[in-house]
Amino acid sequence: MRPDWIGVYPAVTTNFHADESLDLDTFNKNIEAQLSAGVHGIIICGSLGENSTLSFDEKQTLLKNTVKVVAGRVPVVICVAESITREAIRFVQESEENGADGFMLLPPMRYPSDDRETVHYLKKVASHTSLPIMLYNNPLAYKTFISLEMFEELASEPKFEAMKESTGDVRYMTDIINKFGDRYKIMSGVDDLALESLLMGAHGWVAGLVDAFPAETVAIYELAKTGRVEEARAIYRWFFPLLHLDVSTKFIQNIKLAEVYTGIGTEYVREPRLPLAGEERAKVVKIIEDALATRPVLPAFQKTSLVAE
Repeated sequence: MRPDWIGVYPAVTTNFHADESLDLDTFNKNIEAQLSAGVHGIIICGSLGENSTLSFDEKQTLLKNTVKVVAGRVPVVICVAESITREAIRFVQESEENGADGFMLLPPMRYPSDDRETVHYLKKVASHTSLPIMLYNNPLAYKTFISLEMFEELASEPKFEAMKESTGDVRYMTDIINKFGDRYKIMSGVDDLALESLLMGAHGWVAGLVDAFPAETVAIYELAKTGRVEEARAIYRWFFPLLHLDVSTKFIQNIKLAEVYTGIGTEYVREPRLPLAGEERAKVVKIIEDALATRPVLPAFQKTSLVAE
């Protein structure tokens, strides 16, 4: 199923057993929870999916498994986060063969490329696949900023259909819309800026806390996009302390702990990461428990998925 880059696309976690091997049973349980809540796509092997700790073969195992579980209900997008151009090319080629519907493409990892190098890399990778691509702009995390001028140069490649907007500055999105109109679909990539971004014109939300709270995330999106802003805002304000957990160096551990409390995940991470401990863990637990104690009853709404704006 071709992604249209509209709606809620969870960046799902990668579940592990205590020995750090892949836990596909829990992984599948979480994906089913996402689908039951009405998400519009699934993204695997992103930053939240601990991409940097996964081998090439493990990523392909997760992809083949996800394609089988999802069974065409929503698009399956896999993240491309390689350090070497030829490896990124090999990755997109094999992922396309294994059933991916699209890619979330990051600039080169480890090496902070300059503008010319970044554009060259992105275009070269795109030239080796027929699948649609969402570019990932997150200069705070990855030290490489895709500027308006670079997006203008990239616009000549039709496979670049969307961008994940994670600059942390909601004003940048309006600059993008003013400059490019509807050339790119825009997906909000920062959980605690998501409602603001949706109201300012973002087409969707690449979400993190959705992994533990899928129904609430979908509700905010659907209510916002159908003009029921006050209802969306009420849920968003309840959700906000949890959403802050996505904007942290320990966002993976934070969200996995939240998944434990909602019964759709485990805390196991792959080293060098370690599960939260001590006072740090206690603070996150309190945020989760406080949220669960006041969890809102969601209003009824009709899913508006896959309708272009």
